[in-house]
Amino acid sequence: MATFTARMAPLLVVGLALCLSGTWAVDKGNFKTCEQSAFCKRQRALKPGESPYRALLETMELTNTRLTLQLINDNNKVRLLLELYRLQGNITRVKINELKPLKPRYEVPDVLIREPTTEPLSVLSQDENGVVLSLGVESQRVIISARPFRLDIMEGSDVLMSLNSRGLLAFEHLRMRKDTQADPEAEKKEEADPANQAETTKEEEEKVEDGMWEETFKSHTDSKPNGPSAVSLDFSLPGVEHVYGIPEHADTLRLKTTDNGDPYRLYNLDVFQYELYNPMALYGSVPVMVAHSAQRTTGIFWLNAAETWVDISSNTAGKTVFGKMLDYVQGSSETPQTDVRWISESGIIDVFIMLGPTPKDVFSQYASLTGTQSFPPLASLGYHQCRWNYNDQEDVKSVDAGFDEHDIPYDFIWLDIEHTDGKRYFTWDPHKFATPKEMLQGLMDKKRKMVAIVDPHIKVDSNYKIHNEIRTLGFYVKNKDGGDYEGWCWPGSASYPDFTRADMRAWWASMFAYDQYEGTMENLYTWNDMNEPSVFNGPEVTMHKDAMHGSWEHRDIHNLYGLYVQMATAEGLIQRSGGVERPFVLTRAFFAGSQRIGAVWTGDNAAEWDHLKISIPMCLSMGLVGISFCGADIGGFFKSPSTELLVRWYQAGAYQPFYRAHAHLDTPRREPWLFGPENTALIREAVRQRYTFLPYWYQLFYRAHVTGEPVMRPLWVEYPQDLATFALEDEYLIGRDLLVHPVVEEGARGVTAYLPGKDEVWFDVHTFQKHNGAQNLYIPVTMSSIPVFQRGGSIIPRKLRVRRSSTCMEHDPYTLYVALNLQRTADGELYIDDGHTFNYEKKEFIYRKLTFANKVLSSVNLAPDAKFTTDSWIERIIVLGASKPSKVTLKTADGQEKQLEFDFDASMSVLTVRKPGMNAGADWTVTFQ
Repeated sequence: MATFTARMAPLLVVGLALCLSGTWAVDKGNFKTCEQSAFCKRQRALKPGESPYRALLETMELTNTRLTLQLINDNNKVRLLLELYRLQGNITRVKINELKPLKPRYEVPDVLIREPTTEPLSVLSQDENGVVLSLGVESQRVIISARPFRLDIMEGSDVLMSLNSRGLLAFEHLRMRKDTQADPEAEKKEEADPANQAETTKEEEEKVEDGMWEETFKSHTDSKPNGPSAVSLDFSLPGVEHVYGIPEHADTLRLKTTDNGDPYRLYNLDVFQYELYNPMALYGSVPVMVAHSAQRTTGIFWLNAAETWVDISSNTAGKTVFGKMLDYVQGSSETPQTDVRWISESGIIDVFIMLGPTPKDVFSQYASLTGTQSFPPLASLGYHQCRWNYNDQEDVKSVDAGFDEHDIPYDFIWLDIEHTDGKRYFTWDPHKFATPKEMLQGLMDKKRKMVAIVDPHIKVDSNYKIHNEIRTLGFYVKNKDGGDYEGWCWPGSASYPDFTRADMRAWWASMFAYDQYEGTMENLYTWNDMNEPSVFNGPEVTMHKDAMHGSWEHRDIHNLYGLYVQMATAEGLIQRSGGVERPFVLTRAFFAGSQRIGAVWTGDNAAEWDHLKISIPMCLSMGLVGISFCGADIGGFFKSPSTELLVRWYQAGAYQPFYRAHAHLDTPRREPWLFGPENTALIREAVRQRYTFLPYWYQLFYRAHVTGEPVMRPLWVEYPQDLATFALEDEYLIGRDLLVHPVVEEGARGVTAYLPGKDEVWFDVHTFQKHNGAQNLYIPVTMSSIPVFQRGGSIIPRKLRVRRSSTCMEHDPYTLYVALNLQRTADGELYIDDGHTFNYEKKEFIYRKLTFANKVLSSVNLAPDAKFTTDSWIERIIVLGASKPSKVTLKTADGQEKQLEFDFDASMSVLTVRKPGMNAGADWTVTFQ
């Protein structure tokens, strides 16, 4: 939901009216550039060169679990402590902190799923210049150079990654302020300890007022009681030209170099009508970068929750294809290299270097640290209907009936902030939603569900139970003077619960109990919006950095706030069911680890073709860093889409993980049947296609939950040596076996899709036309076209009997689509469970391997120790790229055989076997003779 609207509390209307009167566009003046962010400006002013830091090798200590080593800054004599860990699974962890900080520096909790398992390091050689350590994997080793300090990770003769090779390590030590009356005892202590003896140089004295101890942006002053505390480190990646990740940005999939502009910014912000193709911060931050070349994939996870900027430079940036060819012809020896620099405002340096070597290894390595995608309820993979706002219970009933009348399936209808009693969350408007249980029961009778919004800003109102309890318990974030922090948001004056506190999160979770959140039932789920947190009258529309969470400043924890809100909410939904039901919680703000809680969407987009296009790289970027459950508002949140744009967005969204239409309060209604019968039919067909593929989506989410692999993925993940795929962002894979190239151009008559793999064949899922891989294929399109291809060598289960919701389809039969590639075995998987509980953790599921080899199609149990039964059966087998058999024979596990009926379309080489009839959970073979 947008930050600004004229329907605000009266005091805000005057101030915000200007925002509505002009164009719908971001006011960049509300958000800092690097130049306006004192620590970024300060750090960026440091240029590559000789580092002032050197390693004191005589301080090195090596134990079974880690290496420690002191570093000294020769300019100011401040010492740092370097910790180096070799972690299980080909990961190296590097931590750098002050050896003896004036007070503790923030280290991010609750993001790692456990303390990572270490493996022993061993010294291979050592002299006065440095030390060489073995990483245990093949010929991998770490070289620590002493003067200047530098760390290289090598494999054989190849440098995989270098740290501080450009000398940009910077660590602003905590210090006493020299120009004010300070605590003399603390000052004596600091001066007495040589490890802390930082001589304030003349240069530092001159800079002391330059945003180090106080900073003003627009009308807001940040008091900075701890002074400068920024950290920075550079990484060099030889052989790499393509880096990805660090969402959330409305930018290309392949990250751009930042030499001629701002760095990419990671700072969760409520950005009104964001602009495209720039590095501005948005709602979420995942400080993970993935580097890929034809030889190797690696990753960098910078575990810091403060405001962070990421600079990227490359020695091949700006070179044309011709220029690169000229280098090659002339025998230029310059190896491509990408240099990355991370700058954070506070905290410590805590970085995990994931060494791959394959894309899937990196996904697995990151998942081992922060967890995998939560396994969503099956229904949440269906279609969601939302707007700000459905007016009342009658409106909900009418929209629900409209879907039945127009034969369009859906699973969830959503309520935005107007459903509450005066923007008091956990309540219902007593007039418009007087009997919420009756409304929810009406949906439940049709096997449908609802989502209601619960935002983290709490109306300051002594008659509001939630506010009174949080205030009494002392659970609000405090301002710098110790009072409850207050800011403006939807309810007017609001305070913000301190979700960094485990006791606050436990209390919040308890508020979702059916006897606390009155009017709720088990088919009501939750949406956390505005959880950056959004503070309309705060600096950059968020919380003041000097607000306090216990002993920590908000600047230390800012990017964690949204993660904690979603975590507490999901826990509430789990607890209300006695730990039985999987939750569904959508969040706008997120961080590393958010994947293990729920779903994310790309925020307040606009009804523009470019916003449809950008939804693809935005969700691909999130998938690469663990967050698979991603989608964009269908049709665009702001403005009104043309019918063509709306239809194309429904078609594209049907093949993205989270499928929800949403719209702003001030836009005309846009339920799918309001645009004439032709467009209704086109939207119906797109939504119905989504429902036929639900078995495949569900199985992929199960795999993502188990392995950490993204559901929606760039082509290079499966074709890591195909350079043509490295920058592709207008098409993508769902799992391994579906390639999607949505139509995202206005008035398009055709699209050109790249079909990868020189040994691959691809089948159009609509026409069954076969195409060879390793080609650019021009595809003529009409308004009904959604170019989707199934990979030859795959088996995809679908359900073709589409009903009003996914739950209504639970016991329906499957159709198996077997796409052949004569050069290899075809295979696929079928996963079935109850669709909504945690019982799968108790091995209550069916998980089967489907294989077609040597003219035999078979189903084999992948989980013999699992127990679950299904009423679903196999009603059809469609073999693409087939030859005509003389007979088709089914053999079941009990040895029974029967001949099966089939049709063969010789013109398309499509074989259809009808009603084989075996149970979807059974062992069987079908032989084609």
